[in-house]
Amino acid sequence: MERVGTVSRTAQGLAVVRCDDADHPEIGTPVVDESLNSVGRVVDVFGPVSQPYVAVSPNNRSGLAELVGSKLYAR
Repeated sequence: MERVGTVSRTAQGLAVVRCDDADHPEIGTPVVDESLNSVGRVVDVFGPVSQPYVAVSPNNRSGLAELVGSKLYAR
């Protein structure tokens, strides 16, 4: 399991995650929280190469706002 980064905000039904470094998961990679609960899948990678952002499509959009500030991990 590899740490992806921290959810910085939500936008258009997606969780926007700031990656910790240049390494980022591939599109389609499952993402989990610190308790290993499934959060969703990576749908986009964007931003600067040195520290990109990852857009995660959540499994449950009703709890999306609660993810802000959470650390997420690639499975």
